[in-house]
Amino acid sequence: MSISAQVLTPPLCEGEQLPREEFMSRWEAMPDLKFAELIDGIVHMPSPLSKVHGNCHARACHWLSQYAAVTPGCEVCSSVTWLMTKVSVPQPDLSLEILAENGGQSWMEGEYPGGAPELIVEISHTTGARDSGVKQRLYERSGVLEYLIVKSKKRQIVWNELVEGKYRELQPGADGLLRSRVFPGLWLNAEALWNNDHTSLSAAIQQGTSTPEHAEFVRKLASNLIPPQ
Repeated sequence: MSISAQVLTPPLCEGEQLPREEFMSRWEAMPDLKFAELIDGIVHMPSPLSKVHGNCHARACHWLSQYAAVTPGCEVCSSVTWLMTKVSVPQPDLSLEILAENGGQSWMEGEYPGGAPELIVEISHTTGARDSGVKQRLYERSGVLEYLIVKSKKRQIVWNELVEGKYRELQPGADGLLRSRVFPGLWLNAEALWNNDHTSLSAAIQQGTSTPEHAEFVRKLASNLIPPQ
């Protein structure tokens, strides 16, 4: 019975309009399909991932992971499915969240995170229109506090911060570094990211996480910790 039901489950199709529950049900019946998204009720299927995308993704993941390693209460996820709204299930390239038990704004719904992480990164190599269009609007209204669009072809990073419900582009400091306002000490040397310069990329994180602001943030996260029941 279960085998027949699985065979009869229709596959996901690009552009199809589905409710969230049916989207997830069909996807879970396709164990070989690793990437799919539901944005405003519309199914979006994956495109091939180039080496440029993969390399950029790896460097950005390394950058965020270095920060999370010295910031207890924060967690990095790569290509995780978010049950963000009743009609949207995005799969961002990277996310950085404050854990719920440390005062974060997201939660768990079974195996999947629900709501919105504090920060999302999309590697926008062949998906520029979607990342700067429907995804940006989704993340903005869902309360993603910071949204980075990494435009690999243009060697450009657009770091959006949510201000009064609208995204505004965050500007680099006089030293050229981009600095998160949500995650104190999360500093980015964009040139180091483009040039695959791990030493300079790490140096910016080490400098940022050595500041009093980062130390205070870590203390705040610890003070918010909810003891296990």
